[in-house]
Amino acid sequence: MAANTLQELYEHGQSPWIDNITRGMLTSGELQRLIDLGIVGLTSNPTIFQKAISAGGEYDEALRTMVREGKTLDEIYEGLVLDDISNAARILRQVYDRTDGGDGFVSIEVSPELAHDTEKTVNDGKRFFRFLNAPNIMIKVPGTPNGVPAFRTLIGEGVNVNVTLLFSLESYRAVAEAYVDGLEQLDKSGQPLRNVASVASFFVSRVDSAVDALLDQKAKEDPANAAKYQELKGRAAIANAKLAYADVFLQVFTGPRWEALAAKGARRQRPLWASTSTKNPAYRDVMYVEELIGPDTVDTMPPATINDFLDHGKVRDSLVEDVEGARKTMQALADIGIDMAQVTQKLQDDGVDSFAKSFRDLIDTITAKRQEMLTRAG
Repeated sequence: MAANTLQELYEHGQSPWIDNITRGMLTSGELQRLIDLGIVGLTSNPTIFQKAISAGGEYDEALRTMVREGKTLDEIYEGLVLDDISNAARILRQVYDRTDGGDGFVSIEVSPELAHDTEKTVNDGKRFFRFLNAPNIMIKVPGTPNGVPAFRTLIGEGVNVNVTLLFSLESYRAVAEAYVDGLEQLDKSGQPLRNVASVASFFVSRVDSAVDALLDQKAKEDPANAAKYQELKGRAAIANAKLAYADVFLQVFTGPRWEALAAKGARRQRPLWASTSTKNPAYRDVMYVEELIGPDTVDTMPPATINDFLDHGKVRDSLVEDVEGARKTMQALADIGIDMAQVTQKLQDDGVDSFAKSFRDLIDTITAKRQEMLTRAG
Protein backbone atom coordinates (compact mmCIF):
# COMPACT_ATOMS: atom_id res chain seq x y z
CA MET A 1 0.00 0.00 0.00
CA ALA A 2 1.30 3.47 -0.89
CA ALA A 3 2.28 5.71 1.99
CA ASN A 4 -0.27 8.33 3.03
CA THR A 5 1.86 11.45 3.27
CA LEU A 6 -0.90 13.48 4.96
CA GLN A 7 -0.96 11.01 7.83
CA GLU A 8 2.84 11.04 7.88
CA LEU A 9 2.75 14.83 8.28
CA TYR A 10 0.48 14.42 11.29
CA GLU A 11 2.83 11.84 12.80
CA HIS A 12 5.62 14.43 12.47
CA GLY A 13 3.58 16.95 14.46
CA GLN A 14 2.16 18.98 11.57
CA SER A 15 -1.57 19.26 10.92
CA PRO A 16 -2.59 19.25 7.24
CA TRP A 17 -5.57 21.53 6.53
CA ILE A 18 -7.30 22.34 3.25
CA ASP A 19 -7.42 25.90 1.94
CA ASN A 20 -10.73 25.73 0.11
CA ILE A 21 -14.48 25.55 0.56
CA THR A 22 -17.38 25.11 -1.83
CA ARG A 23 -20.92 24.02 -1.19
CA GLY A 24 -20.32 21.02 -3.43
CA MET A 25 -17.44 19.66 -1.36
CA LEU A 26 -19.69 19.80 1.71
CA THR A 27 -22.76 18.16 0.18
CA SER A 28 -21.01 15.56 -1.98
CA GLY A 29 -18.99 13.93 0.78
CA GLU A 30 -15.70 15.32 -0.60
CA LEU A 31 -14.74 16.97 2.69
CA GLN A 32 -15.39 13.71 4.54
CA ARG A 33 -13.22 11.87 2.01
CA LEU A 34 -10.40 14.33 2.69
CA ILE A 35 -10.82 13.88 6.44
CA ASP A 36 -10.55 10.14 5.95
CA LEU A 37 -7.29 10.75 4.06
CA GLY A 38 -5.86 12.86 6.87
CA ILE A 39 -7.04 16.48 6.47
CA VAL A 40 -7.82 17.87 9.94
CA GLY A 41 -8.92 21.47 9.33
CA LEU A 42 -10.14 24.00 6.78
CA THR A 43 -9.39 27.62 5.96
CA SER A 44 -11.36 30.01 3.79
CA ASN A 45 -10.93 33.58 2.60
CA PRO A 46 -12.91 36.10 0.51
CA THR A 47 -11.15 35.02 -2.70
CA ILE A 48 -12.15 31.39 -2.15
CA PHE A 49 -15.78 32.35 -1.52
CA GLN A 50 -15.81 34.72 -4.49
CA LYS A 51 -14.71 31.90 -6.79
CA ALA A 52 -17.12 29.40 -5.25
CA ILE A 53 -20.24 31.57 -5.36
CA SER A 54 -19.46 33.08 -8.77
CA ALA A 55 -18.86 29.73 -10.48
CA GLY A 56 -21.85 27.72 -11.64
CA GLY A 57 -25.20 27.71 -9.86
CA GLU A 58 -24.77 25.62 -6.71
CA TYR A 59 -25.65 28.61 -4.50
CA ASP A 60 -28.56 29.85 -6.63
CA GLU A 61 -31.31 27.94 -4.85
CA ALA A 62 -30.30 29.31 -1.45
CA LEU A 63 -29.89 32.78 -2.93
CA ARG A 64 -33.33 32.58 -4.57
CA THR A 65 -34.91 31.65 -1.24
CA MET A 66 -33.32 34.61 0.52
CA VAL A 67 -34.38 36.98 -2.27
CA ARG A 68 -37.99 35.77 -1.90
CA GLU A 69 -37.71 36.40 1.84
CA GLY A 70 -36.66 39.99 1.17
CA LYS A 71 -33.19 39.63 2.65
CA THR A 72 -30.78 42.53 2.24
CA LEU A 73 -27.52 42.21 0.33
CA ASP A 74 -25.50 41.88 3.55
CA GLU A 75 -27.92 39.28 4.90
CA ILE A 76 -27.63 37.25 1.68
CA TYR A 77 -23.82 37.39 1.73
CA GLU A 78 -23.61 36.32 5.35
CA GLY A 79 -26.31 33.71 4.88
CA LEU A 80 -24.44 31.99 2.04
CA VAL A 81 -21.02 32.17 3.67
CA LEU A 82 -22.01 31.35 7.24
CA ASP A 83 -24.13 28.40 6.11
CA ASP A 84 -21.10 26.83 4.42
CA ILE A 85 -18.87 27.52 7.41
CA SER A 86 -21.44 26.05 9.80
CA ASN A 87 -21.76 22.88 7.72
CA ALA A 88 -17.99 22.52 7.41
CA ALA A 89 -17.64 22.91 11.19
CA ARG A 90 -20.30 20.24 11.71
CA ILE A 91 -18.42 17.80 9.47
CA LEU A 92 -15.05 18.57 11.09
CA ARG A 93 -16.41 18.38 14.64
CA GLN A 94 -15.47 14.68 14.69
CA VAL A 95 -11.81 15.72 14.31
CA TYR A 96 -12.12 18.38 17.01
CA ASP A 97 -13.56 15.84 19.44
CA ARG A 98 -11.06 13.12 18.51
CA THR A 99 -8.09 15.46 19.03
CA ASP A 100 -9.44 17.01 22.25
CA GLY A 101 -9.74 20.43 20.60
CA GLY A 102 -6.34 20.30 18.95
CA ASP A 103 -7.64 20.30 15.37
CA GLY A 104 -10.88 20.18 13.39
CA PHE A 105 -11.11 23.96 13.00
CA VAL A 106 -12.84 25.95 10.26
CA SER A 107 -11.81 29.58 9.62
CA ILE A 108 -14.17 32.38 8.58
CA GLU A 109 -12.75 35.82 7.83
CA VAL A 110 -14.26 39.09 8.98
CA SER A 111 -14.75 41.56 6.14
CA PRO A 112 -11.33 42.54 4.75
CA GLU A 113 -12.67 46.07 4.45
CA LEU A 114 -12.39 46.22 8.27
CA ALA A 115 -8.64 45.48 8.24
CA HIS A 116 -7.84 48.95 9.60
CA ASP A 117 -10.77 49.22 12.04
CA THR A 118 -10.09 47.57 15.38
CA GLU A 119 -13.48 48.08 16.97
CA LYS A 120 -15.54 46.83 14.02
CA THR A 121 -13.24 43.83 13.61
CA VAL A 122 -13.84 42.88 17.25
CA ASN A 123 -17.59 43.37 16.93
CA ASP A 124 -17.91 41.31 13.73
CA GLY A 125 -15.59 38.63 15.11
CA LYS A 126 -17.69 38.21 18.24
CA ARG A 127 -20.93 38.31 16.24
CA PHE A 128 -19.80 35.55 13.84
CA PHE A 129 -18.44 33.43 16.69
CA ARG A 130 -21.68 33.69 18.68
CA PHE A 131 -23.87 33.08 15.64
CA LEU A 132 -21.98 29.97 14.50
CA ASN A 133 -21.89 28.71 18.09
CA ALA A 134 -19.40 25.88 17.59
CA PRO A 135 -16.15 25.32 19.50
CA ASN A 136 -14.22 24.53 16.30
CA ILE A 137 -14.83 27.90 14.60
CA MET A 138 -11.88 30.26 14.13
CA ILE A 139 -12.42 33.90 13.26
CA LYS A 140 -9.85 35.17 10.75
CA VAL A 141 -8.40 38.59 11.52
CA PRO A 142 -5.65 40.24 9.47
CA GLY A 143 -2.33 40.82 11.23
CA THR A 144 -2.36 44.53 10.41
CA PRO A 145 -1.47 47.18 13.01
CA ASN A 146 -5.19 47.60 13.72
CA GLY A 147 -5.91 43.89 13.46
CA VAL A 148 -3.46 42.83 16.18
CA PRO A 149 -5.21 44.68 19.05
CA ALA A 150 -8.53 43.28 17.77
CA PHE A 151 -7.00 39.81 17.95
CA ARG A 152 -5.73 40.41 21.48
CA THR A 153 -9.21 41.50 22.59
CA LEU A 154 -10.92 38.52 20.95
CA ILE A 155 -8.55 36.03 22.59
CA GLY A 156 -9.13 37.80 25.92
CA GLU A 157 -12.85 37.12 25.46
CA GLY A 158 -12.40 33.45 24.58
CA VAL A 159 -12.82 33.65 20.80
CA ASN A 160 -10.69 31.33 18.64
CA VAL A 161 -8.71 33.35 16.09
CA ASN A 162 -6.69 32.68 12.96
CA VAL A 163 -4.46 35.71 12.40
CA THR A 164 -3.84 36.00 8.67
CA LEU A 165 -1.60 37.84 6.21
CA LEU A 166 1.62 37.58 8.20
CA PHE A 167 4.82 37.90 6.18
CA SER A 168 7.50 39.33 8.47
CA LEU A 169 9.11 38.11 11.68
CA GLU A 170 8.27 41.43 13.31
CA SER A 171 4.55 41.12 12.53
CA TYR A 172 4.53 37.52 13.67
CA ARG A 173 6.26 38.38 16.95
CA ALA A 174 3.67 41.09 17.64
CA VAL A 175 0.91 38.54 17.06
CA ALA A 176 2.49 35.82 19.21
CA GLU A 177 2.97 38.26 22.08
CA ALA A 178 -0.58 39.57 21.67
CA TYR A 179 -1.81 35.99 22.02
CA VAL A 180 0.00 35.63 25.34
CA ASP A 181 -1.41 38.99 26.47
CA GLY A 182 -4.91 37.89 25.49
CA LEU A 183 -4.59 34.60 27.37
CA GLU A 184 -3.47 36.43 30.50
CA GLN A 185 -6.54 38.66 30.20
CA LEU A 186 -8.76 35.60 29.72
CA ASP A 187 -7.22 34.02 32.80
CA LYS A 188 -7.93 37.14 34.88
CA SER A 189 -11.60 36.88 33.91
CA GLY A 190 -11.69 33.36 35.32
CA GLN A 191 -12.41 31.58 32.02
CA PRO A 192 -10.67 28.28 31.17
CA LEU A 193 -7.66 28.69 28.90
CA ARG A 194 -7.94 25.20 27.43
CA ASN A 195 -11.03 26.19 25.43
CA VAL A 196 -9.38 28.86 23.28
CA ALA A 197 -7.16 28.16 20.28
CA SER A 198 -5.30 30.21 17.68
CA VAL A 199 -3.06 29.88 14.66
CA ALA A 200 -0.84 32.49 13.02
CA SER A 201 -1.04 32.28 9.22
CA PHE A 202 2.47 32.97 7.95
CA PHE A 203 2.52 33.27 4.15
CA VAL A 204 5.22 31.52 2.18
CA SER A 205 5.30 31.34 -1.63
CA ARG A 206 4.26 34.97 -2.15
CA VAL A 207 7.55 35.97 -0.49
CA ASP A 208 9.56 34.15 -3.15
CA SER A 209 7.43 35.65 -5.92
CA ALA A 210 8.25 39.15 -4.66
CA VAL A 211 11.93 38.56 -3.89
CA ASP A 212 12.58 36.63 -7.12
CA ALA A 213 11.23 39.56 -9.13
CA LEU A 214 13.69 41.88 -7.35
CA LEU A 215 16.54 39.44 -7.99
CA ASP A 216 15.66 39.30 -11.70
CA GLN A 217 15.69 43.09 -11.81
CA LYS A 218 19.11 43.21 -10.15
CA ALA A 219 20.47 40.64 -12.61
CA LYS A 220 19.24 42.79 -15.48
CA GLU A 221 20.87 45.91 -14.01
CA ASP A 222 24.09 44.11 -13.01
CA PRO A 223 24.66 41.27 -15.52
CA ALA A 224 28.23 40.67 -14.30
CA ASN A 225 26.78 39.33 -11.03
CA ALA A 226 23.71 37.66 -12.52
CA ALA A 227 24.78 34.21 -11.29
CA LYS A 228 24.92 35.44 -7.69
CA TYR A 229 21.37 36.77 -7.91
CA GLN A 230 20.13 33.64 -9.65
CA GLU A 231 21.56 31.48 -6.88
CA LEU A 232 19.40 33.26 -4.29
CA LYS A 233 16.13 32.73 -6.12
CA GLY A 234 13.56 30.47 -4.48
CA ARG A 235 15.24 30.61 -1.07
CA ALA A 236 13.80 33.64 0.74
CA ALA A 237 10.36 32.24 1.59
CA ILE A 238 11.54 29.04 3.25
CA ALA A 239 14.34 30.85 5.08
CA ASN A 240 11.88 33.47 6.33
CA ALA A 241 9.48 30.80 7.62
CA LYS A 242 12.24 28.78 9.30
CA LEU A 243 13.37 31.87 11.19
CA ALA A 244 9.78 32.64 12.19
CA TYR A 245 9.67 29.21 13.83
CA ALA A 246 13.15 29.30 15.36
CA ASP A 247 13.32 32.93 16.46
CA VAL A 248 9.69 33.68 17.34
CA PHE A 249 7.61 30.56 17.98
CA LEU A 250 10.24 28.64 19.92
CA GLN A 251 11.12 31.74 21.96
CA VAL A 252 7.67 33.15 22.77
CA PHE A 253 6.16 29.78 23.68
CA THR A 254 8.83 28.74 26.15
CA GLY A 255 10.07 30.21 29.43
CA PRO A 256 8.40 31.13 32.73
CA ARG A 257 5.69 33.44 31.36
CA TRP A 258 4.43 30.86 28.90
CA GLU A 259 4.84 27.92 31.29
CA ALA A 260 2.58 29.68 33.82
CA LEU A 261 -0.19 29.80 31.19
CA ALA A 262 0.50 26.27 29.94
CA ALA A 263 0.11 24.98 33.50
CA LYS A 264 -3.45 26.34 33.40
CA GLY A 265 -4.22 24.54 30.15
CA ALA A 266 -3.19 27.12 27.53
CA ARG A 267 -2.44 25.84 24.04
CA ARG A 268 0.40 27.21 21.95
CA GLN A 269 -0.57 29.39 19.02
CA ARG A 270 0.69 27.28 16.14
CA PRO A 271 2.31 28.79 13.05
CA LEU A 272 0.17 27.98 10.02
CA TRP A 273 2.01 27.93 6.70
CA ALA A 274 -0.24 29.61 4.13
CA SER A 275 0.24 30.29 0.43
CA THR A 276 1.91 26.90 0.04
CA SER A 277 1.17 26.31 -3.64
CA THR A 278 4.20 26.80 -5.87
CA LYS A 279 3.80 29.85 -8.10
CA ASN A 280 6.95 29.32 -10.17
CA PRO A 281 6.68 26.24 -12.45
CA ALA A 282 10.48 25.92 -12.34
CA TYR A 283 10.26 24.94 -8.65
CA ARG A 284 9.18 21.59 -7.21
CA ASP A 285 5.41 21.70 -6.85
CA VAL A 286 5.45 20.61 -3.19
CA MET A 287 8.58 22.45 -2.04
CA TYR A 288 6.70 24.76 0.34
CA VAL A 289 5.22 21.73 2.09
CA GLU A 290 8.28 19.48 2.12
CA GLU A 291 10.70 22.11 3.47
CA LEU A 292 8.57 23.34 6.41
CA ILE A 293 7.59 20.17 8.28
CA GLY A 294 7.89 20.33 12.05
CA PRO A 295 6.03 19.90 15.33
CA ASP A 296 3.33 22.30 16.55
CA THR A 297 2.63 23.63 13.05
CA VAL A 298 -0.19 23.61 10.51
CA ASP A 299 0.05 23.57 6.72
CA THR A 300 -3.04 24.67 4.80
CA MET A 301 -2.95 23.55 1.17
CA PRO A 302 -5.19 24.11 -1.84
CA PRO A 303 -6.64 20.95 -3.38
CA ALA A 304 -4.04 20.68 -6.16
CA THR A 305 -1.16 20.84 -3.68
CA ILE A 306 -2.81 18.21 -1.48
CA ASN A 307 -3.10 15.91 -4.49
CA ASP A 308 0.52 16.55 -5.51
CA PHE A 309 1.76 15.92 -1.99
CA LEU A 310 -0.19 12.68 -1.72
CA ASP A 311 1.25 11.62 -5.07
CA HIS A 312 4.94 12.37 -4.61
CA GLY A 313 5.57 14.35 -1.44
CA LYS A 314 8.42 13.34 0.88
CA VAL A 315 8.13 13.76 4.64
CA ARG A 316 11.04 14.60 6.94
CA ASP A 317 11.62 16.95 9.89
CA SER A 318 12.76 19.76 7.62
CA LEU A 319 11.68 22.85 9.55
CA VAL A 320 14.57 22.72 12.00
CA GLU A 321 17.19 21.79 9.39
CA ASP A 322 19.97 24.26 8.61
CA VAL A 323 18.54 27.26 10.45
CA GLU A 324 21.96 28.88 10.16
CA GLY A 325 21.70 28.47 6.41
CA ALA A 326 18.39 30.36 6.55
CA ARG A 327 20.11 33.18 8.44
CA LYS A 328 22.84 33.32 5.81
CA THR A 329 20.24 33.52 3.04
CA MET A 330 18.50 36.46 4.69
CA GLN A 331 21.85 38.16 5.28
CA ALA A 332 22.86 37.63 1.66
CA LEU A 333 19.64 39.28 0.52
CA ALA A 334 20.28 42.22 2.83
CA ASP A 335 23.86 42.51 1.56
CA ILE A 336 22.67 43.04 -2.02
CA GLY A 337 20.15 45.67 -0.96
CA ILE A 338 16.90 43.72 -0.70
CA ASP A 339 14.95 45.22 2.19
CA MET A 340 12.79 42.42 3.58
CA ALA A 341 10.87 44.80 5.82
CA GLN A 342 9.81 46.74 2.75
CA VAL A 343 9.03 43.56 0.79
CA THR A 344 6.89 42.01 3.52
CA GLN A 345 5.01 45.24 4.28
CA LYS A 346 4.04 45.57 0.62
CA LEU A 347 2.94 41.94 0.57
CA GLN A 348 0.68 42.50 3.57
CA ASP A 349 -0.77 45.70 2.07
CA ASP A 350 -1.34 43.96 -1.27
CA GLY A 351 -2.90 40.97 0.49
CA VAL A 352 -5.43 43.16 2.31
CA ASP A 353 -6.24 44.97 -0.95
CA SER A 354 -6.60 41.68 -2.84
CA PHE A 355 -8.99 40.17 -0.31
CA ALA A 356 -10.97 43.43 -0.21
CA LYS A 357 -11.28 43.36 -3.99
CA SER A 358 -12.46 39.73 -3.89
CA PHE A 359 -15.01 40.72 -1.26
CA ARG A 360 -16.30 43.58 -3.42
CA ASP A 361 -16.39 41.31 -6.48
CA LEU A 362 -18.39 38.78 -4.49
CA ILE A 363 -20.88 41.44 -3.39
CA ASP A 364 -21.18 42.55 -7.04
CA THR A 365 -21.86 38.94 -8.10
CA ILE A 366 -24.56 38.52 -5.44
CA THR A 367 -26.04 41.91 -6.38
CA ALA A 368 -26.28 40.92 -10.05
CA LYS A 369 -27.81 37.51 -9.28
CA ARG A 370 -30.25 39.06 -6.82
CA GLN A 371 -31.35 41.67 -9.35
CA GLU A 372 -31.79 39.04 -12.05
CA MET A 373 -33.99 36.95 -9.74
CA LEU A 374 -36.05 39.97 -8.70
CA THR A 375 -36.54 40.88 -12.37
CA ARG A 376 -37.71 37.37 -13.23
CA ALA A 377 -40.02 37.27 -10.22
CA GLY A 378 -41.49 40.64 -11.19
